[in-house]
Amino acid sequence: MIDRRTWSAGVLGTLALPIAARAAAPEAAPSLNAGANVLRVPFVAAETGFDPARISDLYSRQVTAHIFESPFCYDPLAMPVKVRPLTAAAMPEVSADFRVWTIRLKPGIYFADDPAFKGKRRELVAEDCLYTIKRLFDPETKSPGFSDIEEQGILGIDAVRKKSLDLKKPFDYDTPVEGLRALDRYTFQVRLTSPRPRFLANFCDSGIYGAVAREVVEFYGDDIMAHPVGTGPYRLKQWRRSSRIVLERNPGFREMLYDAEPAADDVQGQAWLARFRGRRLPFNDGVEISVLEEGQARWLSFLSGQVDYVRMPGEFVNIAMPNNRLAPNLAKRNILARRYVNPDFTMSWFNMEDPVVGGYTPEKVALRRAIGLAYDIDREIRIVRRGQAIAAQAAMPPGTFGYDPHYRSDNSLHDPARAKALLDTYGYLDRNGDGWREQPDGSPLVIRLATESSQINRQFNETWQTSLSAVGLRLEFSTAQWPENMKSARAGKLQMWTLGNTADTPDAQNALEYMYGLSIGSSNLARFKLPAFDAIYRRMQLLGDTPERAALFIEASNLVVAYMPYRIHAHRVYTDLSQPWLQGWRQGAFRSESWQFAEVDATMRDRLSR
Repeated sequence: MIDRRTWSAGVLGTLALPIAARAAAPEAAPSLNAGANVLRVPFVAAETGFDPARISDLYSRQVTAHIFESPFCYDPLAMPVKVRPLTAAAMPEVSADFRVWTIRLKPGIYFADDPAFKGKRRELVAEDCLYTIKRLFDPETKSPGFSDIEEQGILGIDAVRKKSLDLKKPFDYDTPVEGLRALDRYTFQVRLTSPRPRFLANFCDSGIYGAVAREVVEFYGDDIMAHPVGTGPYRLKQWRRSSRIVLERNPGFREMLYDAEPAADDVQGQAWLARFRGRRLPFNDGVEISVLEEGQARWLSFLSGQVDYVRMPGEFVNIAMPNNRLAPNLAKRNILARRYVNPDFTMSWFNMEDPVVGGYTPEKVALRRAIGLAYDIDREIRIVRRGQAIAAQAAMPPGTFGYDPHYRSDNSLHDPARAKALLDTYGYLDRNGDGWREQPDGSPLVIRLATESSQINRQFNETWQTSLSAVGLRLEFSTAQWPENMKSARAGKLQMWTLGNTADTPDAQNALEYMYGLSIGSSNLARFKLPAFDAIYRRMQLLGDTPERAALFIEASNLVVAYMPYRIHAHRVYTDLSQPWLQGWRQGAFRSESWQFAEVDATMRDRLSR
């Protein structure tokens, strides 16, 4: 999942603010009526919309994962993660060669009521799951998830897409597809061209593969991003773009009872299991989301009780968790803390089609590698991230298959002398004596980095500016809002940008999709295309989780380091704080859905937040 790579910043020292001052500070987090059993959530960045087929950012997917439902999900507490049925009646039937996957849905699951259904109650059926997959292949949808599902090799679907493209006609959803068949009202089958041992992971992501009803898509047309209608525990009540999102309990949600399998040594998880087992979900009446890009706003909102949990902004972590222990005044308020290495990576990418930083010739490779060597990752982690990250050697996130804690590469090196030597060798010289290097042909050399306007981005920009100035490279910034930058990135209009990715499966191959040639236009924002890398990527898809496949991750990473379409930065260390009136909530690895498990004691919140 694409996400912003930062925490937002603010003024230090607010931990000691008086209650009255704290309560008035975060204007961006509107209060609800007293006694409201509603979970209050802060977002770091703005959403883009709520059509599962058209989104890829973390924040939109967190919302859609609570409105839509995929056939399977991850257990809310189990670690290592465990797959369990969600709308499916049981685990899938899988052929011995991993080419045929048969899934049966539970009868009696219904979509939320909506005008698109013309007053009828609409049951979830097998055709809905097939339609949801087909939408990813529809050229008109322009789905960021297309490249990933296309690589799964579903029999016959490419021909339908090609016909639509060649004839410039709408995608024909009614054409029979050999690899997508409804065997009966509730059972569907997916047939693949090649073995895909991890195909099940696709059906564990409600944010993208949650079932969508065809009537809804056709009813709302171009406005579908604002009208999510699913079978999940919530439905969209209010949306003020880039500011506020309100979900309410879906009154037609089926009876679903809480169950989980926490580890034996998970004290908190075991307590929650004892408390909640057999309780009907969701535990709250809705969710109110405030977009609070600046860390100070999120922190003040949490201190004043206007949000129920917060992922600690980096500049406040050492205040809230001195020496990795919860500050005494927070402990006295019974605030809970959880610190962990997130399964993610942050990255800066170069547009490989850009005339300045792109290309595969030796001098272009040398320029990108020199920029990578010049960048001071230690300064970023120490100063900007306040020590809350570890330097990354490759894109594979911690906790996934493919991550090797012993692997070392040049990716994490900070070596300005070596960067200067590379630039000198390949003709990037200061010919006019102004202190800035020119291109080998003597033309001006300017590196342009896309950015946003928040204070934390300014801190990252300062690190970039200092790092590149030290080796004689001129750097300029282009500032826009995050959604606009993402739109430009997908269109290939940015030269450089910095992002983060959080793993949504316990396998690292999705991280390498950012470098895969067929993902250009979706996740491969660098537009990197290298046949040797693509061959490794395809080989990995066919293998089980074997030593051979683990070795291929290293081969692929070595190619990325050599050509440097991406400079991988860090794996983030997160600290989540939750209020004493919140029980059951935990942001789990590899899943977006968590809000339905949160119980809010609204009476306690009202009393303690005065």
